Amino acid sequence: MSVQKENNPENPEIDLLTVFSRIGDFFEWINTSLFRIIRFFVKNAIVVAVLIVIGIGIGKYLDSAQKTYVNKITVTPNFKSTDYLYAKIDFLASKIKLQDTVFLKSIGIQNPLQIASISVAPILNVNDLVNKEDKEFQLLQLMKENESLNTIVKDTTLRKYYNFHSIKINANGIIVQKNTIDPILNFLNTSVYYEAFKKINSQNIQNNIKEKEATILQIDRILNKFSSANTSQSGNEKLIYYNENLNLDKIIKTKDSLCGEIDKLKIEQYNTGKTIREQGMVLNIKSNKIFKWKLIFILPLVFVGLFVFFSFFISFYKKQSLKANANLK
Repeated sequence: MSVQKENNPENPEIDLLTVFSRIGDFFEWINTSLFRIIRFFVKNAIVVAVLIVIGIGIGKYLDSAQKTYVNKITVTPNFKSTDYLYAKIDFLASKIKLQDTVFLKSIGIQNPLQIASISVAPILNVNDLVNKEDKEFQLLQLMKENESLNTIVKDTTLRKYYNFHSIKINANGIIVQKNTIDPILNFLNTSVYYEAFKKINSQNIQNNIKEKEATILQIDRILNKFSSANTSQSGNEKLIYYNENLNLDKIIKTKDSLCGEIDKLKIEQYNTGKTIREQGMVLNIKSNKIFKWKLIFILPLVFVGLFVFFSFFISFYKKQSLKANANLK
């Protein structure tokens, strides 16, 4: 036979009193717990103060001893290899984060744990965008009407149009270029596809230079013939004849133009000698931002927290031991 719970609809005040009583007990428990915590810290004020001072002292020493350096390398991706550059840097960053020393040493980095992080970002220059002859930039003016130019310039989809990019390496010590930077640059330039592309591009430039040099030799022969004829003919009529028919002024300007083009091609050949061409680097810039002054706040909290934990653990253990001993009696 089931027993039904008695309900007293005529006295709802009893349920309300029970609820208020429990709420009161809860607040009383909070007050008691807060009092115990305050009493604990007052009772152990000297120990807590000593731990805080020790934590600040050790944290300050470790912060000052932790020397961090920033290294910046300016590079130019050739052959439309910007996305390739960013993918390679992301891959290296993941290996550094995982502390995969086996892989990092395999590419030539002698002290992988010295590297804290690596990243790459475009060196923003609006002229790089405006000067590009690409259909996508026909929309640049329309985009400016809806967004600020600064937002457009920082858009990651446009990073491939910037000429220069900056690789940033944060390190926990002084970096030697031969042991760290050069292996990273060699790793970035390791690609079968781009290596083949580079060879073809270099051969094309070399052929172009040879053709222009051959044209210059032909011009020199013409000028030499004119010079020989001019020395053998003392009259001005021959000089006028050559000026009118050979148009020496244009020939000389053409030669100068070809020489200028050859100079540009040689510079291009040098700049495109690597897929990722380094343009300059600044190494071992001392940084005061990374991890600076963090341990001063963290260590005191850790020491005090450990002291509180062990104190309550010992107190709990003693109480339970007393209860166990009482039950045995």
